[in-house]
Amino acid sequence: MRLQETANNFFLFDNSFARSLHSFYVRCNADTVPAPKLLQFNDVLAKQLGIESSMLNSELGSAIFSGNVIPDGAEPLAQVYAGHQFGGFSPQLGDGRALLLGEVIDTLGVRRDIQLKGSGRTPFSRNGDGKATLGPVLREYLIAESMHALGVPTTRALAAVVTGETVNREKPLPGAILTRVAASHIRIGTFQFFAARGDTDNVRKLADYAIERHKLVTPDIDNKYLSFFKAVANVQSALVARWMSLGFIHGVMNTDNMTVSGETIDYGPCAFMDLYSPHTVFSSIDTEGRYAYANQPSILLWNLARLAETIIPLVDPDNDRAIELLTNAVQDTSNVYQNHWLDIMRSKIGLTTKKLMDVDLVNELLSLMENNHTDFTLVFRHLSNVLRGDNTQMRQHFDNRTSFDSWSQRWQQRMSLEEMDFEKRAALMDGINPIYIPRNHKVEEALSAAVEHNDMTPFSNLAEILRHPFDDVPEREDYSNPGPKLASPYQTFCGT
Repeated sequence: MRLQETANNFFLFDNSFARSLHSFYVRCNADTVPAPKLLQFNDVLAKQLGIESSMLNSELGSAIFSGNVIPDGAEPLAQVYAGHQFGGFSPQLGDGRALLLGEVIDTLGVRRDIQLKGSGRTPFSRNGDGKATLGPVLREYLIAESMHALGVPTTRALAAVVTGETVNREKPLPGAILTRVAASHIRIGTFQFFAARGDTDNVRKLADYAIERHKLVTPDIDNKYLSFFKAVANVQSALVARWMSLGFIHGVMNTDNMTVSGETIDYGPCAFMDLYSPHTVFSSIDTEGRYAYANQPSILLWNLARLAETIIPLVDPDNDRAIELLTNAVQDTSNVYQNHWLDIMRSKIGLTTKKLMDVDLVNELLSLMENNHTDFTLVFRHLSNVLRGDNTQMRQHFDNRTSFDSWSQRWQQRMSLEEMDFEKRAALMDGINPIYIPRNHKVEEALSAAVEHNDMTPFSNLAEILRHPFDDVPEREDYSNPGPKLASPYQTFCGT
């Protein structure tokens, strides 16, 4: 049986985006690639999607996930959107190297996009070739799945395929394609595309579609578009708060990289901090530090203000009244974010009740961490050991141990106001504070081995550790410890 015929048996597409939003995309096909080979396949995710994984982890999977075979029911299309990129507005961007194959309903009844990333030129490619290279594809696969394991809302990675072709960047590199799964690919920039053209009808149509797809507004709400904005602000605030609690730096928080579903999307120049410094920047193109770690909450508000601008005509027929309502909603989001952040940070230091002193207690610890150049992840992980009666490991993180001891005394006094015993609380903290994150040196080690030596073993080993980030594995300190000090700051680069 031919691969095309076999492929027709495994996907039950129901493509509401293509069906409902005709002005929002251009139909096109993936480029044919010469020798696709499946490098990674996510069996667990496939089962969640209701896909027969055993047949797709095969030559058939290589053909489908490279775009060489289009399954029955797929409707490949490139979505259009605009966006503010580093503060400057681009009125037309769109999927320059990605194709939405279609949507499936997963085993929980949730609609999910299936997208190929790196599958060739589209009408929105501008001067690009639409291709992706192996390193960035594996990077997104690894970090997206790590974020999922950490409990962060995120797009997922279903498969990674090498294409058998060479892609020219600074040097010739192996081509690759990522299959990405998302709740949707609707971005703030999607709204901006139509709003910039004064196309209120399509802004309304998009808002109605997003509201229905993501169940963002209850039917009895008086002003559903204002409520829609507040719902998006809430899920994005919760998302950025999770980033901040893990030391994660997205690196390119452009409005075209922020989804209304509240999922993390586009893992190009992202990275996790080792040593805690609020001003950390990894992206090589973020020369002004716009998207530095400490700036992410303020950029969240800036981006949401851009979304608010697009729906002014929908919120109220009185333009001034609409602006007032949305301005208040944007300003309120600062408190929404702060509440999400403080709730998470309370959990990280073992608190389950709320006291006014908590924000000062958290900020004092962060200040100590900054002044002592401590490792962000390990300080929070090792804090639970103090509750178990052993502060030796924790104190070693701090040069000024007297200052830490003073903070620890105040923290334990606060803990005495909680009802749960210390051992149970320590166990809860270990379920919130990971021991393993995608350490930059381990990520680079894995990608270098795969790209330069065709060796996937370091990648597989790291991926396996990151599937269980809260479970301490004996004698795997090489995955939990920060990397060696570098002569120059670690940098990341846009890829896929």
